[in-house]
Amino acid sequence: MKLTILGGGGFRVPLVYGALLTDRAEGRVTRVVLHDLDAGRLSAVTRVLAEQAAGVPDAPEVTATTDLDEALRGADFVFSAIRVGGLQGRAHDERVALAEGVLGQETVGAGGIAYGLRTVPVAVEIARRVARLAPGAWVINFTNPAGLVTEAMSRHLGDRVIGICDSPVGLGRRIARVLGVRDPGEAFVDYVGLNHLGWVRGLRVAGRDELPRLLADPGLLGSFEEGKLFGADWLRSLGAVPNEYLHYYYFNRETVRAYQEAEQTRGAFLHDQQARFYAAVRDPGAPALSLWNDTRAEREATYMAENRESAGAGERDEDDLSGGYEKVALALMRAIARDERTTLILNVRNRHTLDVLDTDAVIEVPCLVDAGGAHPVTVDPLPGHATGLVCAVKAVEREVLAAAGSGSRATAVKAFALHPLVDSVTVARRLVDGYCQVHPGLAYLR
Repeated sequence: MKLTILGGGGFRVPLVYGALLTDRAEGRVTRVVLHDLDAGRLSAVTRVLAEQAAGVPDAPEVTATTDLDEALRGADFVFSAIRVGGLQGRAHDERVALAEGVLGQETVGAGGIAYGLRTVPVAVEIARRVARLAPGAWVINFTNPAGLVTEAMSRHLGDRVIGICDSPVGLGRRIARVLGVRDPGEAFVDYVGLNHLGWVRGLRVAGRDELPRLLADPGLLGSFEEGKLFGADWLRSLGAVPNEYLHYYYFNRETVRAYQEAEQTRGAFLHDQQARFYAAVRDPGAPALSLWNDTRAEREATYMAENRESAGAGERDEDDLSGGYEKVALALMRAIARDERTTLILNVRNRHTLDVLDTDAVIEVPCLVDAGGAHPVTVDPLPGHATGLVCAVKAVEREVLAAAGSGSRATAVKAFALHPLVDSVTVARRLVDGYCQVHPGLAYLR
């Protein structure tokens, strides 16, 4: 089976390959094609993968190419993990927003809109090429903003594109661990929302909802990441546990202030950190895998550091530094390729799951996955406060898609102005001006 990874020179690709190396079952991936526009990054990642595969019998063959059509032909699965504008673009997203006193995070608020505006046209072109060159392939979208990009691609690929994110998986795993669930795989996580905008409303084990026990115990609530971030009182008020990215909404002023006071934005930190890694791996004698492991450990330990600082949450627990999106991707591929039925939290078209959104809106919910793809399960309606936020952010996503499709600068301004974390049309106009100045990829906006 052939797997093509778009953005194959990306730093997190070895996580995916490491997961593939553990798969010994029939029908596994035997060939991996890495595609990237940067040949130097491709070479660096290929070296890391070669060291990962050392001593592993029948490790998947790895090839690399800068030719997109060559990479796509004959693919059974396509992972889209591109970053349009690179980490320098992410750093620009953060700085332009923070200069206006609003959030520049890559998937939330002004930064997420800017990232979406320059990513959607590229993602749409990829979807069209997949439909033409590999019509039987399944596309698994890693590219942020994951829900928005998945929806853009679904307009050309239908249900054959599925978005994934490790945040809901990690959240469910942490809740299960705190509640003493021995095997998190036995728990059903009642999670619903949009990507980076969802809530765990229940965790059922053997038919019993264990979440009320967590919400009633201040000690348990204060013992894991989200409890430290949001505080026990707020979680009890919500009657749910939010995805960690909702900290940007519930504590926006504190978070923006922390980001403004930080010595370096997250994007700038990652840009410098990864530049050092790729430069070091250019040395033929350098231990590529060891360098990658060290860089990754630092990356994970500093994840959402500003949010934790503003909340007084302290350092991340060691158990939370293991990532997980590669495991979701592998489980998704297995379920489809082998009809190994499973339940995963994924980004898929709504169909009739949430009646406040139309059928084509991409949402993030538990799905039953089999050879026919991912099928969202029936969920209870969202409470009013969550419904308002989900509908508002989905409306913004639709304006981003409209702006990307039409090239309308006015529609781009509308997208920024309507976002709950951008509270001014005047600021929205300045944001569009600022982003167009630093991003050549937004020159299409007129």
